[in-house]
Amino acid sequence: MLNKHFVWLVLIFFIVTVSCNRNRIFEKNVKMKNRVWSIHEPVIFQFSIEDIHFSYDFYFNLRNSILYPYQNIYLNYSLMDTLGNTYKDDLVNIKLFDSKTGEPLGDGLGDIFDHQYRVIDGYLFNNPGVYQMKINHYMRPDSLPEIMAVGIRIERKEEDGTDKN
Repeated sequence: MLNKHFVWLVLIFFIVTVSCNRNRIFEKNVKMKNRVWSIHEPVIFQFSIEDIHFSYDFYFNLRNSILYPYQNIYLNYSLMDTLGNTYKDDLVNIKLFDSKTGEPLGDGLGDIFDHQYRVIDGYLFNNPGVYQMKINHYMRPDSLPEIMAVGIRIERKEEDGTDKN
């Protein structure tokens, strides 16, 4: 029989966790096989937008080990509908290590570091529906070692959107 205090603690933790993420509409992370991300293997996320009266923030989640051999990573992304029509694309530079000290950035535990980087601020969709975000690294080597996971998080903003992208 489980301890009643343990059950209550788990229930409280679940409620707090869910209530803290009420604006999150989508989050998914994809684990890289053997800690290597090939330029030939883009990561594609599919998600639904139902309410077009709000704007949305997009974040990239990235997990790397301290053995990642570069200071930064360039990521190319495309926001598309399921027919392949591109609504937004860009190249972003994410710093993973401090350029002066070499210290790893992000939230770390041991030799593993998590980064969350906002790439789109307040995007307004014209139509509800299913969309895709395609992410690929844009570094010189074809394969990047010590990239453990890549993901996205989409949050709905509290205020109503007014500007169309």
